Parts: sequence; structure tokens; C-alpha cells
Amino acid sequence: MKRSLLTAALLTGALAGSAFAYANPSANPATAPATVMHTDEFNESNPFYAPSTLSMQAPDFAAIQTGHYLPAFKEGINRAAAEIQAIAENSAAPTFVNTVEAMEHTGELLGRVSRVFFNMTSAHTNEDIQAIQREVSPMLSAHNDNIYLNPALFNRFRTLHDNIENLGLNTEQEMLLKRYYRNFVRAGALLTDEQQTRIREINERMSALSTEWSSSQLAITRESAVLVDDVALLEGMSDGQIAAAAEAARNRGEEGQYLLNITNTTRQPILTSLDNREMRQRVFEASVNRGLGVDGAIDVRPIVLEIAALRAERAQIMGYNNFAEFAIEPNMAGTPDAVLDMLTGMVPAIKVNTEREAGQIREMIAEMGHDHELMPWDWEYYAEKVRQKLYDIDEDEVKPYFELNSVLDNGVFYTMNRLYGITFEERFDLPVYHESVRVWDVLDHNGEQIALFYGDFYARDSKRGGAWMSSYVGQSGMNGTKPVVVNVLNIPPPADGDPTLVSFDNVVTLFHEMGHGVHGMFSDVYYPSVAGTATPRDFVEFPSTFEEDWAVHPEVLSNYARHYQTGELLPRELLDRVIAAQAFNQGFDTFEYVAASLLDLEWHMLTPDNIPADVQAFEAEALGKFGVDWDFVPPRYTTTIFNHVWPGGYSANYYAYIWSEILAADAYAYVQEQGGLSLDVGLRYRDTVLSRGGSMEPMEIYKNFRGQEPTVDALLRRRGLVAPETEAGL
Repeated sequence: MKRSLLTAALLTGALAGSAFAYANPSANPATAPATVMHTDEFNESNPFYAPSTLSMQAPDFAAIQTGHYLPAFKEGINRAAAEIQAIAENSAAPTFVNTVEAMEHTGELLGRVSRVFFNMTSAHTNEDIQAIQREVSPMLSAHNDNIYLNPALFNRFRTLHDNIENLGLNTEQEMLLKRYYRNFVRAGALLTDEQQTRIREINERMSALSTEWSSSQLAITRESAVLVDDVALLEGMSDGQIAAAAEAARNRGEEGQYLLNITNTTRQPILTSLDNREMRQRVFEASVNRGLGVDGAIDVRPIVLEIAALRAERAQIMGYNNFAEFAIEPNMAGTPDAVLDMLTGMVPAIKVNTEREAGQIREMIAEMGHDHELMPWDWEYYAEKVRQKLYDIDEDEVKPYFELNSVLDNGVFYTMNRLYGITFEERFDLPVYHESVRVWDVLDHNGEQIALFYGDFYARDSKRGGAWMSSYVGQSGMNGTKPVVVNVLNIPPPADGDPTLVSFDNVVTLFHEMGHGVHGMFSDVYYPSVAGTATPRDFVEFPSTFEEDWAVHPEVLSNYARHYQTGELLPRELLDRVIAAQAFNQGFDTFEYVAASLLDLEWHMLTPDNIPADVQAFEAEALGKFGVDWDFVPPRYTTTIFNHVWPGGYSANYYAYIWSEILAADAYAYVQEQGGLSLDVGLRYRDTVLSRGGSMEPMEIYKNFRGQEPTVDALLRRRGLVAPETEAGL
């Protein structure tokens, strides 16, 4: 890909994203949508009645019961609606203080309950919580419309926005006013009454469908697990993996059997270990058949088609050609064309690398005396053999050096201390929502507590797949609050009594999510709507991806990679091989990611009159259109398991990870030039990037740190897509 093409794509559009995702109350509960209703069930005995008295207003999980949520939501809805109406009916001329800042003060109760509840719907749900979610979601959707389709309220914001240059606002205030005005317009404030009525209907239905999707995915995760009755079929798995599979089966009431849980991605990590090819195929097909209704299983295809149709219709009503145009407009990319230019420009180089890797795998298949074709359930198994051959690395040899506590204390926390001067002190007095959740005080270099950090690391049936960061309390100078953040992962729990030895992928994920964590913890803004991670989708993954490379920084890796039994450091020679091996399989990794990103865009570039009838046929056609339909490299997420997309968070925005990676790779390379793992450069990054939230335009934030706009050179090196000596020709 030509450097000028990608750079132009990266720099297209500078308008920051909204402070919260449309119709997503968990993203900014302070302005969460709701309807007006009254309840007598809410009183001082409800833990959400007032801010928590625990450290930094941490949720009192010991007191919170499922029955507390609905009354708190209803009362929070009632109060927020009254506060909003008071702003709209204010007889005084609109000012920044009595309109914009007043909006920032609304919804305190609704924010408290929303932050806890919507974290629970993802991290630790049950049938009762899901029932509440189904009841509350349409209320929230309707209230969101009541706010942003309120003509009197909108007119106040429009008056201010039209006169913005004469208001004497600082940068953060100006950004906040622009953001609110755009949110009104994008919600439909300029539409006719008839159009607004239809928008309300679409939003209500979309809210119900998103809830239905999320509930279905949790059930799909359970039903797709592969139950094995013969341990011989698990040959190649370690003793610890087999013991964990046996324990997982016992927990399901299947004594004497073995349960292989399916992870959220199309690829399944267990495939690297299973020697039995038929067993590998069985696991892979269990993964790709999720949500297709195979043999009476759950079928989410009707949900997909209805969501796609409603999004297309909504975009058209709003004056856009398709939903992708609507969704990408506030981002750094600006347009779907800019994103497509970036992704399709990468495809030729990716395919060359992937085909080279496929050739190595085919050679390994032959070398091992097999004569079958390369299929998707073969790739990870033989790729691991190739990796072992090229770098002489056996995952079972390396894993004992990646014990969870050492990775956290001596890896992630060590890096945060060296870069930013902070320390983590675990505490055991705060209640948690599950016994495996842990809590730390986060102390600055001067000893001042700046945040609380919760870690929820283990997979369980009550948690959706994947990994994410969220918050229970957001930072705000206006409210005088400091951040309470949580990182959630899905590390397979060990068998009872065994240490938690994590894969290197999960090591990198721990660093990645901490990048989101410090983005929230170091926030230093006045207004809550622009705090922390309230940035465009294609910027928000920059700080998290930036932290990933520290996982393989020699000083960091040599500090945390200690044998869990002997304490011996990972031998230098093995350490060098681990670092060198990181470039391996990057063709495959990038191919499956780009394929999923293009699939996401194709779904959201549909118009209302060309919604397909056949989900699988459309998926195949979309992948073929861009030449990313290789049988042995499926997209990272197929349509019916694409959790990033259908509930709404990353719809038409899955590309954001690699867009942000351009920034992250460029910044990391720059940091190495400036001294690497040092407090001086870390504090400058903290001050110019991590503390700014969404209070400035994202490219300005980046340039304030880097001194210039990014180039793609470091990304290409990071992904191993081009040899350093050929970069000048790009």
C-alpha cells in the first residue's frame, strides 16, 4: 500500500466522536435515555439512593441486590426528565452555564445505577438481570429521544452553537458545546415531526433487538461448548488443560467428561494443541456454526437482518446514503471511503504474507506425513508446529513463565510505574460482585490516591466473551469525582489448586486493557461528558494498543517472565526467541482482522431496499468482493457472532482497531527514540494524551504529544508486512 494513500485516509476528518454512543446508556449514564414515571418503591434503603460512602464512591456490592435496580432506574428516569425539562423551560436567555453546563449536572442517580447495572449485564448477568434489561431498555431509548428530540431544548443549544465564537469559551467548553449540538442533530432534532416519530419507533425496536442479541450470545456460548467423553481425543493438550476441561464438565453436571468452551472469536486457541484432526474440525465447526440455528440451536440471523434494515432506514431518514456514512462521520476517518481505502490498500501485502505463511504450513503438513488440504481447523495447529520449528518455542515451555500474578505485578503494574510513576496496592475491604474480582488503590508518584482499579480476569458462564474496560465512577472536576475503573477479561480458570498460567495472547490483552484503564484513570478534565475514554472509536483504541508493545519490551518481559515454581527468569535465549516470534503469523492475524472489518462495512453500507435474505450468502459475497474469502483464513468474527457490531458499540467501526494502531505504533516508535521506558516521556504522554479525554480534537491531542501527524512506517514494521529495507518504496 502506498504510504500517501493510508496517511490521507488516516487524516481525513477531524470532528471528535460524541461523548456517548447513540442509544447506549452504559457509555455515558449521566445522560442516559429514559421515560418519565414515578415509583414508591425507591427510598433510603436502596443502595443507589445516594452516592456510595465507600472509597471513591465505589459501588457497595454487598448491599446491592437485583431488586434494587428497577426502582432506582425508574426514580432516576423521573428525576433526570424533570431536570432536563427545567433546562428546556428556562425563561432566561440561553448561556453556557444555564444550558450546557446545566445538562452536565443532570442524571446523577440515573448515572449511578446505569454504570453498575450495565457492567453487570456484561460481566455477571443472570435471568433476572436480563429480564430487567428487557424492561429498562425501551424506557432508556424513549427518554433519550425525549431529550434529543425536545425542540425547546434543542433551540437553546442551537442558539449557543450559532454564536459559539462570541461566547468566550475555553477549548474544553467549546468542544462540549459542539458535541452536544452534533448529538442533537444526529438524533434527529432537525427532522420533521413525522420523521421523528419513525425515528422513535426505530430506536425502541433497536433497543429491544440489542438486548435480545446480547442474551442470545450468552446462551450461544453455553450451547456451543464441545463435550468430549474420551480423553484420548484430547491428545496434545497439557495435563493442566485436560484437568480444567474435566472440571468445567463437572461444573455442568457432566461427571467423567471434558468440556471445551468456545471463545468469542472464530479461531479457537485450543486448536493449537489438539492432535486429533477430526476433533479440531469439530471444535472449529462448533465455533463457526454459532447463531445459525444448526440442529435446533439458537438462530440469530433474523436479528441480524432486522438490525441491518433498521439501521439503513434510520440513516436514510437522517439524510445519509447508508449507516456506515452516519456512523463514521464523527470519527477521525470521516467517511467509509477513507476506511475502505485504508483496508483495501493493505490487502495485497497481507495476502502475500499470508500465502507465504500458508506455504510454510503446507510444508509442515507434508513433513509430518499428512496429505490433506489446508483447512481452517488446521491453521493454528500446524502454525504452532512451524513456530516451534522456526523459533524453537513450545507454548508449554513458555507458559510456566507467565503466571497471572507475576504478569500483573511485575509486568503491567511495573510498566505503569516506570512510565507514569503510579503504584497499585491491593485492598481486601471493598465488596465485589464475584469472589474472583480483585481491587487495587492506584497511587500517584506523590502518594495521592488517584483511582480505584478492579480486575475481573476469569471466564465464567455469567460473563460475555472478550475483554473490555469500563467505569463505575467517572472523573470530573465539576463533580469532584475520581475514576473507579474495571478491566474485564476471559482467561480460562485453572483447575482447583493450580496456578493461573496464561497464554501470551492473554498477557498482551492484560497490557491492552490497562491502556484503556489508564486512559480513564489519568483523565483530568472538568466536564464528565468529555472525560476518560469519551473519544472517537478510531482514537479510543490508540492508548490501549500503545501499551501492548511494552509486553515484549526486553526490560519489562525480563521482569515479569519468571517460572512460577522456581522464580527463575525466562532464559535470555528463550526470551529473544519469544520476542522474535511475535512477527510470526502476522499475515494470518491481519488477514482475519481486515476480513472482519470489511464484512462489518459491507453490512452497514446497505440501503433499505437491498437488505439480503440470506445472511451466509451475503457474507460470502462480501468477502469475495474484496478478495478476502480464502477458505483457510475465516474472518475473525463471522456475522452471527460479531458482538462488536450488532449490539451497536462498534457498528461500522470495527476498522477502528487498526486505524488506532497507526497512532499507537507511531507513538511507541517515537517513545523509543526519546528514551524508551522512562518517567520523563511517560509523564509527557500522560499529560498530553491520557489526561485529555475528549476535550480536544483527537489529531491535535496526538500532535501535542508527537509533534507531528503519524506515518504508517511503524505500523508496517509492527505487523511485519514489509521488510525495513523496502519501506522507502511505499
